[in-house]
Amino acid sequence: MKLKEVYDQREALEERYRLAMERIRELNAECGAVQDVAGKAQDVAGESQGTTKDADSDAGEASGIPEEYRDFVRVTTAFLLKVDNAYQKVQQGMLPSMSLEELRLLNRELFCDVLPESYEKSYANPTYAVRKFGETMGQYLSFVYTELRGNIAFAFEQRIFDMTIAMELYLEVVGSLSFEEKETAIKEAIYYYISDYSRVRMEKRFLEQIDPNESFVTDIIMNEDLLEERYLYYLGEYISENERKLVAYMKDLPEETIFALAKTYTDGYRIGFDTNNVSFEGKKTVNIRYSVGFERIVKAAILQFRKMGLEPTIYRAAVNSSAKKQHLKIGFYSSSPNKQFDYDHRMDNALYMNKALNDRKLEAARSVYEEYKELAKGYAGPAVIEIFGETPFAPISKPEAVTLSAKQQKLSVEFAKQSSLLLNEYIPGDAISFTIIAYPVPEIGDNFAEIFDETVKVNTLDMEKYKKIQQCLIDALDQGEYVRITGRGANRTDIRIALRELKNPSKETLFENCLADVNIPLGEVFTSPKLTGTKGVLHVTEVYLNDLKYKNLELTFEDGKIADYTCSNFEKEEENKAFIKENLMYQHDTLPIGEFAIGTNTTAYVMGQKYDIAHKLPILIAEKTGPHFAVGDTCYKMAEEIKTYNPDGKEIVAKENECSALRKTEIDKAYFNCHTDITIPYNELGDIVVYGKGKEITLLKEGRFVLEGTTDLNLALEEYEQQSK
Repeated sequence: MKLKEVYDQREALEERYRLAMERIRELNAECGAVQDVAGKAQDVAGESQGTTKDADSDAGEASGIPEEYRDFVRVTTAFLLKVDNAYQKVQQGMLPSMSLEELRLLNRELFCDVLPESYEKSYANPTYAVRKFGETMGQYLSFVYTELRGNIAFAFEQRIFDMTIAMELYLEVVGSLSFEEKETAIKEAIYYYISDYSRVRMEKRFLEQIDPNESFVTDIIMNEDLLEERYLYYLGEYISENERKLVAYMKDLPEETIFALAKTYTDGYRIGFDTNNVSFEGKKTVNIRYSVGFERIVKAAILQFRKMGLEPTIYRAAVNSSAKKQHLKIGFYSSSPNKQFDYDHRMDNALYMNKALNDRKLEAARSVYEEYKELAKGYAGPAVIEIFGETPFAPISKPEAVTLSAKQQKLSVEFAKQSSLLLNEYIPGDAISFTIIAYPVPEIGDNFAEIFDETVKVNTLDMEKYKKIQQCLIDALDQGEYVRITGRGANRTDIRIALRELKNPSKETLFENCLADVNIPLGEVFTSPKLTGTKGVLHVTEVYLNDLKYKNLELTFEDGKIADYTCSNFEKEEENKAFIKENLMYQHDTLPIGEFAIGTNTTAYVMGQKYDIAHKLPILIAEKTGPHFAVGDTCYKMAEEIKTYNPDGKEIVAKENECSALRKTEIDKAYFNCHTDITIPYNELGDIVVYGKGKEITLLKEGRFVLEGTTDLNLALEEYEQQSK
């Protein structure tokens, strides 16, 4: 099925939706309503799942649904009625006439069942569902309930097709509950729900990325009053204190400040094309990714992008299993109502993943990309606003949550690889650019306003000053055969990074002088190391990577690849290894070092220490606060052939390693589709020393810059130490 066919069948679709809702209302009556849909939100949270009093038993028996599943049906039908209530309000244009309190209540009703205070007895919680129904049925029903939650977003976007097929899955599952072979029937229903609609879902997702006519969020940003909180409730996202306080803070910022904040971001994007020698000709769209609450900045950015000839595309972070990437959120999104809920369902695709389905999805992807290849040519790349400051999340690894089998792990790695290669045929990595910038959210604490100002300062440091300082580091590094990095105190790092040999030092360089363009803030020099000869131990006592906390993360490298790994998150070593393999190595058996860099942004480091937020800084900023090592692909993935130059005119030649060089002969072995930076902060850093041709050049000694021309970087550190005494 194609998207056009969906749109052409609007009448039939509306009839399917109507029939599904009729049956859901019948189930609600048959099994006994949980409560009145218009009831107060606190009642929903307190009485919804698992705490409902027994409904009319006669009605339950009359429904034909086995008694053990009636509460699940009661709760789920009540939830779907609430979603339909929201859908009707949006369709009838009622949201603008609702009071702010009514909008808040509606939002609370839709999300309260997965909030921490309700989650223990929520069918979205696999632990609770498995306890109620056993492992297989519990996992199936928890998946179905979670999948239905995507209908919240679809209700606000008026995506009746997506709502209907999810409800039809639910009704098929309910109908199977009385079967003797119910597990087999439900498994098949889930599989074909994913498989049959894979093409149309992929088409919609791709268009959201490249077609500005998919403008749900853009229309809200450009047309609503962004000075008032109420527009937040039109987005179909959970709205927390973070978003409310952020809008209140943004409201008080002068228009010229908003313009300047946006300009730092859009200028970085524009400069990125020049820095990376990527042609801007023919580019028509920019994909904006951001966190809810920053709409004033995004609106200013849209106006600035339009002056460059770029129209925005903004898509929502995935809300259904087939489009998700683990627990990560990519697109526009708000604060999670419950990060443990997201984590519990990160591998729900294990319920249906097999090679046949992956092949079908790849075939569908090629069909979609081919159909829209002309539109794809105008895609310029993503422009991302990241956030930091949320309460750090240390997940609980639940045995009841679905996990990929060993076979599925391999299928997952292969699918990600083939998907990436296929997309690169239609949107080549060397034909686009990007930019990323980060700002704090109010959850960071009472000093939010000060930290926001400090972040602006970090994001707008003097590029000319850093360009000269970083060139001093590069000049020293270019003389080396390898670099040795050691930790101090509790940090056990002792690693040797092998460097390739320069053939023409007067015209070539190994390290990029990274300033504030695609990667804001400035403050690093980086290279793609030679794998052969790179060996040793990388250790950090505590680090947050992709929203997950790692304690005593330790990676051992041989010839540039991970040979062993551990952490101390869990008591059992096998749990620690499984956690790293899943969330850092993305199910690969090993990964190479794709990047070695030295961060120079001591101002950012001081900000982290001063406000005790170092553990909350995003990788984007944290990587600038010490040496860092990326596992996975190099920074130049699929753009190795483009010639790029440092400000001094030298060509950057260390763009590949022994893995990525295979793109010329065995491309399926060249890339890993991940790149995660791990930083050693200055307070855990010992020395960084360059060795080569009888020379020994010390760049940093016990966490301080000692190389001539770089010692000004210590001023921020020394000033902070004096203030702390």
